[in-house]
Amino acid sequence: MPVRFRARVWTDVARIFSTICNPFLTALALFVILAYQTTATPIDFWLQVVQSTFFTSIAPMLAIFWMYATGRISDLDMSIREERSKVFGIFVVFYVLGALELYVVHAPKIVIATMAGYAVSSVLVQAITQYWKISTHALGVTAPIVVLIAVFSWLPLPLLVLIPIVGWARVSLHAHTVLQVVAGTVLGGATTFLLLRLFGLA
Repeated sequence: MPVRFRARVWTDVARIFSTICNPFLTALALFVILAYQTTATPIDFWLQVVQSTFFTSIAPMLAIFWMYATGRISDLDMSIREERSKVFGIFVVFYVLGALELYVVHAPKIVIATMAGYAVSSVLVQAITQYWKISTHALGVTAPIVVLIAVFSWLPLPLLVLIPIVGWARVSLHAHTVLQVVAGTVLGGATTFLLLRLFGLA
């Protein structure tokens, strides 16, 4: 007797990948890895983790939760494009402040460049979102992989498989079109690469 999958199983798989590869979680993982790679003591490690992830993950997630709790956005996924624009305006502030703070405390160049890449990407996404719902999940998984390749050379290359998987997940959940996913991927990769080049790291 042939095995039959439940009709919704692929939707559940797509939702799992979409949740795990949330831009805030991928940013958090990236900055933890960078802190591990660029610090010499546990105190320096945790200090850098807090300084970087507060602006890319903790504060933005708290802002989204507050906006949802107070009725300023309809859901935590920011499904409505018109609502996403004001949220990304907040992200721009966090990422710019994060880049400035890391520069002031003389964080490693790769960490500052990465935060600057998030800042520039968020500015572009905020502008694009006025007219079009570009995929931040695609951007959020591509940018960290580009940074990791710049740091570790060929070792992170297998992670590239996450880009089409996340893209498939977002399209399967009807959150984005294929073009929106491709645009997010290109924007994340290009912006990150250019910032790394600007800092002499790629």
